[in-house]
Amino acid sequence: MNNRIVILGAAESGVGAAVLAKKQGFDTFVSDGGTIKPRYKEMLDARGISYEEGGHTEALILSAGEVIKSPGIPDTAPMVVKVKAAGIPIISEIEFAGRYTDSKMICITGSNGKTTTTSLIYHIFCRAGYDVGLAGNIGRSLALQVAEEPHAYYVIELSSFQLDNMYDFRANVAVLLNITPDHLDRYDGKMQNYTDAKMRIIQNQTKDDAFVYWNEDPIIAAELKKYHIESRLCPFSIIKKEGMIGYIADGEYVIERPTPFNMEQEALALRGKHNMYNSLAAGIAADLSGISNDAIREGLSTFEGVEHRLEHVCRVRGVEYVNDSKATNVDACWYALESMTTPTVLILGGLDKGNDYEAIRDLVVEKCRALVFLGVDNSKLHAFFDPLGLPTVETHSMRECMDACYRLAQPGDTVLLSPCCASFDLFRNMEDRGEQFKAIARSL
Repeated sequence: MNNRIVILGAAESGVGAAVLAKKQGFDTFVSDGGTIKPRYKEMLDARGISYEEGGHTEALILSAGEVIKSPGIPDTAPMVVKVKAAGIPIISEIEFAGRYTDSKMICITGSNGKTTTTSLIYHIFCRAGYDVGLAGNIGRSLALQVAEEPHAYYVIELSSFQLDNMYDFRANVAVLLNITPDHLDRYDGKMQNYTDAKMRIIQNQTKDDAFVYWNEDPIIAAELKKYHIESRLCPFSIIKKEGMIGYIADGEYVIERPTPFNMEQEALALRGKHNMYNSLAAGIAADLSGISNDAIREGLSTFEGVEHRLEHVCRVRGVEYVNDSKATNVDACWYALESMTTPTVLILGGLDKGNDYEAIRDLVVEKCRALVFLGVDNSKLHAFFDPLGLPTVETHSMRECMDACYRLAQPGDTVLLSPCCASFDLFRNMEDRGEQFKAIARSL
């Protein structure tokens, strides 16, 4: 067997995979088409791992027996196309890491809420004193932890891109929160392709495993009819229904099995309807993992939330500023607007991923005082929202955007950054967009 592994992409995922590959005795090479950050270069240098940046050397890559691709690299990237044409298998870092650990895997995916739910599950596990690592889209690379800091449990947030290149990996507890349109630009504009990626979270599960999912999601309900699922089905709902493993009823948060649990809904740290789903999924995953009722109760009541997800930033001149930069699709913005209780100045815009804004039309009319568009090209936003008759402002920088919000908002209002779009047209990433929003809000 060819002992050479090539990793495409040298950020958290790629460098972690390289460290594990080197430790397992593979001839390891890392190639990044861009610039590798200094801290990742230091990690590679310290472990004697060969790498290149600023381009790909075909001969060094196409000699691989297997390629580990960072999730941010699309299948249409020229080097990926050549690797496929050469018949070289392509896997994800998570798939690779899973080969070298027997730890219990609690895996979370969904179009919305997965970062909050993953972080909440991790918080509960930590409060319970479990030996647990946080990995996937957040936390440190799973491969790096398996190589150098192994844990008995891992709580892993999985994107559709990571799931695309996972084949033998097995989730002991798989959590699927919802499936709504997102990233369709990476899936040939086809919802079914994206849905298929999300459903991969249950592949390889056995009767000893559990599948936790939102019962009312219409796409999940339709997909379940297509699968023969061996794992325990653990549906949840925010209303009491027969067959639900968890639900909200009469102000009580309830888990019926495997270990009965309940607490006052008011005692939950997270507020808003969308967070009821997240809290139910997290509590059920913890219960299935054997965590005590006391630890689940403490974790659910002490969690402080996730940065850039409905994050209350400050109050200026009687106006609340809320950072929801993680809302990179329409459904996430819907949840944010649904939770608003005051007139709202909504910031929308960025890199559109094939969005259909019809889902938020009624909430925008009901909740918003004005709309501020923030992006390189806001023409699609104008075409959809201008006919609604609300004031709209065109902006192309966060400073310009925040100045407009300051003028439009009245005391008692909320300025909400919930952009529906990716951030890469004007910002380095979603975090950069949120940090700029917070810094300017606090300086007003």
